[in-house]
Amino acid sequence: MRKEIHIIIAEDDDGHAALINKNLRRAGIENEIIRFADGQQALDFLFRKGGGPHRKAGDSYLLLLDIRMPKVDGIEVLRQLKADEELRKIPVIMVTTTDDPREVEHCHLLGCSNYITKPVDYEKFVNVIRQLGLFIMIVQVPAVNGNS
Repeated sequence: MRKEIHIIIAEDDDGHAALINKNLRRAGIENEIIRFADGQQALDFLFRKGGGPHRKAGDSYLLLLDIRMPKVDGIEVLRQLKADEELRKIPVIMVTTTDDPREVEHCHLLGCSNYITKPVDYEKFVNVIRQLGLFIMIVQVPAVNGNS
């Protein structure tokens, strides 16, 4: 039996987060979606720190990560995640407006699974998120255990 994948959205822009959520649902994604408005909240959840919600051992997660965020940016979230023995298994898809080739390369070197540039055009953005939803439906994601 295939385990449910929890989708984490780390995105500070409320409009972008709502669009991603809405269009994943339209693509048929019924998975739990957990949204964080800054990188520190996402790190606290994943590393089980602070007073907010924390990830559960044995569950599978997929992270949709914006780069430009307050407190801790997406690059640093990616770096910390991929430096951890257990959490590095979590697929990280960068979803950002930045299409600078150096930034794309840097994220891949740090270990991101995919890099998606948010189109400025609304319809293109909607289409990209729907395609992402189709990808999420078929991708296999390992469970994350441990106390890291």
